[in-house]
Amino acid sequence: MCTIEARRTGSNVQLSDTERTTHLTLIRTVRLTKRFARVMALDGLDLELEPGIIGLVGANGAGKSTLIKILLGLLQPTSGSGEVMGFDVFRQGPELRQFVGYMPEHDCLPTEVSATEFVAHMAQISGLPRAAARERTAETLRHVGLFEERYREMRGYSTGMKQRVKLAQALVHDPKLMLLDEPTNGLDPEGRDEMLHLIRRIGTEFGVAIVLSSHLLSEIERVCDHLVEIEDGRLVRSASMTALTAPTSVLAIEVDGDAGQLADRLREQGVAVNRSGRFLLVQKEDDALLDIIRDSVVDLELGLVRLEQSRRRLEELFQSLPVEEEQEGSRV
Repeated sequence: MCTIEARRTGSNVQLSDTERTTHLTLIRTVRLTKRFARVMALDGLDLELEPGIIGLVGANGAGKSTLIKILLGLLQPTSGSGEVMGFDVFRQGPELRQFVGYMPEHDCLPTEVSATEFVAHMAQISGLPRAAARERTAETLRHVGLFEERYREMRGYSTGMKQRVKLAQALVHDPKLMLLDEPTNGLDPEGRDEMLHLIRRIGTEFGVAIVLSSHLLSEIERVCDHLVEIEDGRLVRSASMTALTAPTSVLAIEVDGDAGQLADRLREQGVAVNRSGRFLLVQKEDDALLDIIRDSVVDLELGLVRLEQSRRRLEELFQSLPVEEEQEGSRV
C-alpha cells in the first residue's frame, strides 16, 4: 500500500511536492466497526477509495456522519482500522488534520466576528503562520465570492454566505482532502448551483480530493465521479459514476420546432415514441433508426438540436432515497 512519508518541521507535518502528486490510496478501512451502546453505527466496513470527487449516500442513520468523524480522527472505532492518505486515523489524527478540510452540516459560525477573522483563525489552527494565514484567507474568500463582504460581522450574513464561509475555512489551509457534509443545506436553487460549481472546480482545477455527503442524488450525479453507498453501517456499493450511469439503448431527440410533429412522423413509420419534457425518447434497435430520424427531421424542416444515447439515472438505482428539491429536510 502506498503511504505518505510525513516529515516534521517544528510541530507541523509537511509533504514534499512528489508526495503530494503521487497516486495514492485516498481512504482505506478494514473491518471498521463502531458501536454506540446498542446501536451499531458501522459494522465491519471495508472500503478502499482513490482520489477524486466521491459522493457518500445512504439512508438516515446509515453511518455516514460516524464514518466522517472517524476519518477525521475525532472518534475512536470499536474495532477495525482506517487510513487516510497513508495516515493512521487513530494514531495520527493531529498530523492528518493538517491536510484535511472539514465542512460541517450544521450552522456553527461565531456571529460576532467577521469572515476574515474567523477564516484566518482557522488557518492558523491548521498550522499556517499568521502572515500566511491572512494572505490565504483573502485569496480563499475571493474564490468563494465573499471578498467584498469579508469585514462584515457574520451575524448579518445570509444562509448562502454562511455556507461559503464554512467552505472557505475548509479550504484555506490548502488541504489534500475535503470532507463536505451537506454543503448545499438551506440554499435556494441558484445558491445550490453556485456551491456545486465551486465544489466541482475545487476538485477538478485545484486537484483536491473531496468526499461529499448529500441527500440529493441530483447533486451527486452532477458533481461526483465516484459513489459510495452505505446502509446500516455496511458497504452496499462503491463504483464509478461512469459505471452507474452507463448508456442505455434509448435515444433522446431534441429538435428546434414542433416535436409533436416529429413524434407523429416517427410513429407512422412504426417507431415507438415517448415524450420527456423537450425530448422525444425512442428505443434504438439498429442503426437504421438513425436514418429514419434524420430523414424525418429533414422532411419536416426541423432543426436537430440533439441526438444522443440516454444514460441511466441514479434515481433508478436508489428508488428509496429522495431526489427532489422539496425533500431537502430529510437526511441520509
